[in-house]
Amino acid sequence: MIITITLNPAVDKTVEIQDFEVGTVNRVASVRLDAGGKGINVSKVIRSLGGKSCAAGILGGNTGNFIKDCLNGMGIENKFLYIEGETRTNLKVVDSKRKTNTDINEAGPQLSAEEITAFEKMIFAMINKDSAVVFSGSVPANVDKAVYGKWIRAAKETGAKTILDADGELLKYGIEAGPYMVKPNIHELESFFGEKIEGAVEAESRARKLIDIYGVEFAAVSLGAEGAIFVNKESSLFANSIDVEVKSTVGAGDSMVAALTYSLDMGYGFEKSALLAVASATANVMTSGSQPADFETIKELENKVKFEYIRKNK
Repeated sequence: MIITITLNPAVDKTVEIQDFEVGTVNRVASVRLDAGGKGINVSKVIRSLGGKSCAAGILGGNTGNFIKDCLNGMGIENKFLYIEGETRTNLKVVDSKRKTNTDINEAGPQLSAEEITAFEKMIFAMINKDSAVVFSGSVPANVDKAVYGKWIRAAKETGAKTILDADGELLKYGIEAGPYMVKPNIHELESFFGEKIEGAVEAESRARKLIDIYGVEFAAVSLGAEGAIFVNKESSLFANSIDVEVKSTVGAGDSMVAALTYSLDMGYGFEKSALLAVASATANVMTSGSQPADFETIKELENKVKFEYIRKNK
C-alpha cells in the first residue's frame, strides 16, 4: 500500500488574472478550488495512473472538511487527524498573458506535541513491510524540522520503502536518514550541497553522492524546463522536457513523485519509471490549478520523452 503523508495540507485557490499588476486593482477571470498539499497531490496523480494510495494528514475546520470531501468524491482512501484551527488556503495567481505563476502560501495551524504524537501513532499503525511511504511538503512552523528524518528511520525498521520530497532542513535531515528515494529540484540540491550546480552532468554527480554517501537507492532531480536527471546505483539518465502549453506549474514535482512511487509499487524498471515520471510532470502543467492530469494524456506524452543515458550498468 502506498501511503502519502501531508502534515500541512491546503485548499489550493487558483485565480487567473490577465496582466496581473502589483499595487492596483486586478480583475479575476476564473477561480478554481482544489484539495492540495504535496502528499495529497501525489495521491491524486497515483489515482490518475490507476493506482491506489491512502492519503494521511492533519486537517481542521471547514477547509479541512472540503479537502476530505474532495478526496472521498475522487474515491481516494484517506485517514486524517482532526485538530482545532483551520487548514490553510494557498492562493495561486496565474497570469496567462505574462506567463507567470505566483504562489501566496499560508503557514497553516500550529500543532501541539500531543497532536504530533497522536498522528505518529496513527500512521505507524498503517505502515508495514509492504508499504511505500511518501513524506513530502512543508510542516507547520512549530514542528521539528527533523520529523521526516525520524519517521523515515522508523518506517525503514518496519521494512517499508520511504520516499522524500521536501526542502531546507526537512530535506537535509530526511536525506541523512537514508530514504529509499528522494526527489529534490536543482535549487534544493544546490542548497543541500551548498554549491552551484551547472548542467546535467554536475547534477548527476551530486545526485550520485546521495546514493554513495547516504544510502539512497534512487534519486530524481528535476531541472525545470531543462528536463530531469534520474540516478540509481547502476545507471543514470537525462530526460529532456517536452514542449507543451503551461497552464499551471502547481504540483508538477508532486506528479513526478507520484509516478516514481507508483512505478516502485508496480515493480517497473529504471527506464520506464523515469519516462513515466517526466510524462506525468509534463501532463500536470497542462492542467489548471492542482488538478491531476488524465491517464490518456500521460501515456501519450510518455511516448514523446527523449532521453540519453549518462551512465549505464556501472
